[in-house]
Amino acid sequence: MNRIYIVGAGGFGRELLWWIKDINKAKPTWEIAGFLDDNPHALDPYECDYGIVGSILDWQPKEGEEFALALGSPALKRKVVGHLKSRGAKFATVIHPTAMLSEFSDHGEGFIMFPYSKLSANSSVGDFVTLLSSPIGHDTKIGDYSVISGNCNIVRNVEIGKDVFLAAGACIAQDVHIGDGARIGLGAVVLKDIAPGDTVFGNPARVIPKV
Repeated sequence: MNRIYIVGAGGFGRELLWWIKDINKAKPTWEIAGFLDDNPHALDPYECDYGIVGSILDWQPKEGEEFALALGSPALKRKVVGHLKSRGAKFATVIHPTAMLSEFSDHGEGFIMFPYSKLSANSSVGDFVTLLSSPIGHDTKIGDYSVISGNCNIVRNVEIGKDVFLAAGACIAQDVHIGDGARIGLGAVVLKDIAPGDTVFGNPARVIPKV
């Protein structure tokens, strides 16, 4: 049984610890080793039964270790994955037992899938995608490192690029394309295509001018 390290000891990391425990209850899968975080005091204010065992920057991955990515920023995920992979790290896919995946769906490396999330028929996600408790409709594609926050609703035949961030409660209408690096604000209702790098808010979603 491999040892698993949770990369990031923030709120996301503490939740991911919970989901890994749930997976182990359903089927023993990993030996939980603890957290990696460059802030050694990140857990100080919180009750937690695992501690920070080392920093991300200094950790040297070893045989029999896997890493679960608990970071909410696409850019930070890219940076950390690049650093740890250059040292030989292998990243775990963490799918909660209550999550639903079609047998005709597909996902890449390091996929994180929260409770009651859904990846529907003929949909696919790339590497290091984070899917909180949200449904992904059929025939949808999501690019590498993107983050889909909780209570989003992605209907069908949607294309979401790489490094996209959807805040909680965002709704994406059918057939919409969202460009690489776009940011979709809290509760935004997206009815038309979003250009790469744009930030949108509102219902219907409107582009926030870049400063």
